Amino acid sequence: MNTEWFTAQEVIFVSFVCMWRYGRSAYLKKIALTNGVRRMSKKDIEKKVMKTNMQIKTLPMLGPEPMEMALHINGHVSTLLLDPRTSLLDALREHLNLSGTKKGCDQGTCGACTVWVDKRRVLACLTLAITCQGHEVTTIEGLAGETELHPMQRAFLSHDAFQCGYCTPGQIMSAVALLEEGHATNDAEIAEWMSGNICRCAAYPNIRAAIREVRDAKGGSSHEAD
Repeated sequence: MNTEWFTAQEVIFVSFVCMWRYGRSAYLKKIALTNGVRRMSKKDIEKKVMKTNMQIKTLPMLGPEPMEMALHINGHVSTLLLDPRTSLLDALREHLNLSGTKKGCDQGTCGACTVWVDKRRVLACLTLAITCQGHEVTTIEGLAGETELHPMQRAFLSHDAFQCGYCTPGQIMSAVALLEEGHATNDAEIAEWMSGNICRCAAYPNIRAAIREVRDAKGGSSHEAD
């Protein structure tokens, strides 16, 4: 057997590489695959693959240029130079060092990245930072005052409404907004409107107890308890 020839698997691999680079029709014309592969030596094909790889490496990086954007976060305006595809979550964590907002699933299903935009709950991982210009963003760092905790934060502590604590910032931001929205009449309603915030430690009864405490202190309704 002539070892200077490619095996069938190697020919298939080279074919896929070249078809990806040139497109199927152009590739067939370039190397006459239908009747010419068997006449190409291993050395010839290696040269062709090396040439193709060099062309791939020199392709320009395509994409939008970074843009300057001003974000109003926790009462302060920050001017950043960001790729317009940057999520609000990455802008907060990677560019502003506001790491209280957590990255959980990065797909909008766990609620760990919950923040407020104009006092409304949003998922920061699914929100583009550029769309938040001209709006007020509030994170867990901006919830409390300089010297004392927010009542919801104190209630979470007193009711041990967390274990690992990773989901807690999102849970608290959602819980405070929940009361403002008026969706805390009873435990069933609390569970429904907090269902977008997952606690993998299953501290849900304690979370509902913390919400009830703050609700009752504000004079809200109470029809049932865990």
